[in-house]
Amino acid sequence: MKFRFTEEQRMLQESAERFLQEHSSTAVARAAAALPAGLDLPLWQQITSTLGWQAVVVPEDQDGLGLGVVELAVLLEQSGARLSPVPLYASAISALALRATPASPARDGLMQAIASGEIVSLAHTDARPHWDDRGVDVTATQGDDNWRLNGVARFVSGGAAAAHLLVVARVDSAVGLFAVPADHAGVSVQHQVTLDQTRSMANVTLSDVTLDGDAALALDWDRGLSTTLDLARILVAAEQVGCALQALDMTLEYVAERVQFGRTIASFQAVKHKAADMMLKVESARSLMLYAACTADAWLREAVDDTTLCEAAAMVASSAGDAAFFVTGTGIQLHGGVGITEEYDIQLYFKRARALESYLGRPDESRETIAQLLLDEPAPEGTPRAA
Repeated sequence: MKFRFTEEQRMLQESAERFLQEHSSTAVARAAAALPAGLDLPLWQQITSTLGWQAVVVPEDQDGLGLGVVELAVLLEQSGARLSPVPLYASAISALALRATPASPARDGLMQAIASGEIVSLAHTDARPHWDDRGVDVTATQGDDNWRLNGVARFVSGGAAAAHLLVVARVDSAVGLFAVPADHAGVSVQHQVTLDQTRSMANVTLSDVTLDGDAALALDWDRGLSTTLDLARILVAAEQVGCALQALDMTLEYVAERVQFGRTIASFQAVKHKAADMMLKVESARSLMLYAACTADAWLREAVDDTTLCEAAAMVASSAGDAAFFVTGTGIQLHGGVGITEEYDIQLYFKRARALESYLGRPDESRETIAQLLLDEPAPEGTPRAA
């Protein structure tokens, strides 16, 4: 595949890079990590009011820009490079999840809420080791004209500042998607501290949450959950690529300045070999990320099937996860003993890479998915796919 950005995509990339260089630094990320929600909400408001990134994949008839996953990948790559403390990923994956549900006034209203800048978060799993439907802990029980939800969802991106939650709940033998106001009675949302303190996560607890019938956006959403998580893996990979690229740049800058034995350590052959390996990992992952984003856009146009989307998502999740961890880990090695200290930023990127490596499935799990798709006999209908 020969890939080249369109003029509009290149302009988007350049404007995002300029804006985040000016407004989103590691100092901003460090400061936001100490806030209750772990987010810089004034920065997010500036983005939503002037740049409209939250509306990229929202259809035009719901007040969005009607663009695709390639444009999202461009933005998330830049966001990952700056460790930007904004809920861009949360809004993006929520919009894509809504696009996988049947049209309804409730769904369209949430799309418009995302386009206006409100934070909407997807709550879909209790905990590892299962990120797919096997990890769904919330249950939904139907009454005469309402639904009652109970359970826990963890690792909810941007959840501590969300106005609305898209809750995946078990409905008998299937899963459904429910729209839940974050301030609804019985809903408890708590900021969750993780290894990567610069990325906002939350725990959501639902205790006898009673909802009207129209809160059920979809009742047979197994396919919707599966494809939404594949799209999520592609978006996360874009963040990982941005993280790895920035870690590579700051490492090269450091080794070009650090003097040992009367010369910069960048002049040593062993260091050059390490830097070359880092660059190879990053560029390979970035190429796969752009391929996967193009595949996702083709899937949204119904030009490819679910299996093709799954294969592309698994490939890039494996490659980008390995690349980000390798590059940031090698960056710490080349920084020497100071690399892991609080003073230096490379440790922030290592923590981001390590946390994202296991989010939505480890690289080895993604390789197992690829093996099942390419080598194994088709599984019987209803057999869970590897996470």
